[in-house]
Amino acid sequence: MRFRSPRGRSIWLALCILAALPLRVDGNEGGGFHGIRWGANLAEVPDLTLTESASRVQTYEHKHGPPRLGEAELEMMRFVAIDGRFARVSIRYAGEENHARLLAFLQARFGPIEREPGSMLRGLNQQFTWRTADTMVNLTYRSDRERGDLFIESRTFAPRFMDILPEHAF
Repeated sequence: MRFRSPRGRSIWLALCILAALPLRVDGNEGGGFHGIRWGANLAEVPDLTLTESASRVQTYEHKHGPPRLGEAELEMMRFVAIDGRFARVSIRYAGEENHARLLAFLQARFGPIEREPGSMLRGLNQQFTWRTADTMVNLTYRSDRERGDLFIESRTFAPRFMDILPEHAF
């Protein structure tokens, strides 16, 4: 790769270094979300309250409603555990302005959107995905309804949800 200036080389080197670093949400070493590591026991987190419990899946929410994520206001934020282990966060939001704010937050944490062939950055249904060594982030936004869903999940623990689905569910 040829660069026309030393500044171009410096920027390229900085991007290579950043790409090699493990990415985190909310400064959480080793993966996780909102200061909670993947695999943690959510029953021990004082700010969360249990809202649903099934045989293997437990859902928790913040006691005082969903916090902001970056500058975005959220309608719902649920922390989900499987077999007692923190595995996923489900977030719902509304509004084009909130979508832009949330997208900016995610790009600041996980890097720019990859523009792959066939990807849709505008349109009725937009979908964005980021992957790190231990975390998967999936954002879906429906511009016709101005509704978005964000899933941040452990790449180790979230696949266990597939174990509880019956074979005929697909």
